Amino acid sequence: MGAIGAGLAVLGAGLGIGLIGKGATESIARQPEAAGKIQTAMIIAAALIEGAALFGVVVGLLAGSGN
Repeated sequence: MGAIGAGLAVLGAGLGIGLIGKGATESIARQPEAAGKIQTAMIIAAALIEGAALFGVVVGLLAGSGN
């Protein structure tokens, strides 16, 4: 059961980072002069999502190994 939770955490992180990338690409296309600031914010947000996903995977796997 923990593997399902870990898989859902990874799936959610993948979707979240995909949406961040989509939004950043659209924003840079609209305002190319702001590309540096947009990329910086995108990288920080993606790193935070990755950290939360890693935490979710570890918790999911630890919860599932208690049998």
